[in-house]
Amino acid sequence: MLISARIGGAVAAAIACLTLAAAETAWADAWPTRAIKIVVSTPAGGITDAFARAYGEHISQKLGQPVIVENKTGASGALAAQSVKDSPADGYTLMYTISSTLLGNRLLLKSLAYDPDKDFAIVAVTPSGHLPLVAHTATGAKTLEELVTYARRNKVTAGTYGIGSFAHIAVAELNRQYGLDISIVHYRGEAPMWQDFAAGVIQVAVGSYQAALPVLDTGVGRAIAVPTPVRMKKLPETRTFIEQGVNGNVFQLTSFTTLVAPAATPTDRIELLARLMVEGGKTERVQKLLDAFGVDSPAMDRPSSIALYEKEGPVWLESIKNLGLEPQ
Repeated sequence: MLISARIGGAVAAAIACLTLAAAETAWADAWPTRAIKIVVSTPAGGITDAFARAYGEHISQKLGQPVIVENKTGASGALAAQSVKDSPADGYTLMYTISSTLLGNRLLLKSLAYDPDKDFAIVAVTPSGHLPLVAHTATGAKTLEELVTYARRNKVTAGTYGIGSFAHIAVAELNRQYGLDISIVHYRGEAPMWQDFAAGVIQVAVGSYQAALPVLDTGVGRAIAVPTPVRMKKLPETRTFIEQGVNGNVFQLTSFTTLVAPAATPTDRIELLARLMVEGGKTERVQKLLDAFGVDSPAMDRPSSIALYEKEGPVWLESIKNLGLEPQ
C-alpha cells in the first residue's frame, strides 16, 4: 500500500509538472502580448499611410492589442526598410510600403542596407488602384490614338510623380512604341504635378485617381487610358491601354502597396496577420477608403500576394532597367 501510494504521488507530481510546463510554454508562445508597430515608409495622409491605419485598426481589434503606426520616410523607403530589417523577427514590428522599396530601389539606389528578397516576408499585397493617363483638354485628345496624333504635331510635356515610377515607365514606353518625343518632367509627388497640369504647364500626367480628381472634376483633364487588363470601376468609360492596342507587360502591371515582416518572423504569426488583412478588406472602414481612393480591390490573400510579386516583380525591374537611369 505504501509503495502504491508513493507511486501514485510520484505520478501526480509528474502530471502536475507537465501541466505547469505546458502552461508556461503556452504563455511563452502567446502572441501578441503587447503593441504591434507598423512602420510606414511614406508620409502621413497618403494611401499607404491610410491603408496601414485602417487595416491596423482591424488587426488591433481582432488581436486585442494596440497597433501603432509610425511614419519613417526618406531614401525612397530605404530608411524604413532598414529599421524593420534590424528589428527582432517576432511579429511586433512590420512595414507597410510601396512597391519601389522592394523593387525599384535595387536599381535606383547605389547601395541598399537591406536585401528585399532575403530580409522580408510578404504578409499581404494591397493593390493601390489604377493609375490613369490624363490628357489636358487643350490637347483635344479623348483617346490614346488622338493623343499620339497630337504629340506628333505638337510639343508635349508629361509629368510623373517620381523617377522610376510607373508614370515614368508608362510615358517612356509610349515614346518607344509610337516613336514619340514627349518630354518627361519628374515631380516630388503628385500634388505639384497636378497643380502644374491644371495651370497648363504640362499636357499629360499619370497618377492616382484620388489625386487627379480636381482636374477630372473641373474638366481640365480627361482620363484617356488606364493600365491593367480590366477597366476601372470609377472610370468605366475609359478604355485600358490594352484595349487601345498598346502592347507589352508594362501596361498590365498592378500598382501596389504591401505589408511585410522581417523574414525570420514565425510563419504562424505571418499567416495570422495575412488572414486578418483579408478580413480587414471587408470592413466598412476599408471599403470606404477603397471607394475614396478609387481602388477596386482590397488586400489579397498571402498565396496570391506572393504570386503577384513573383510574376510582376521581374517586369517592374526590367522596365526600370530600360530607362537607363544612373543609380543615385
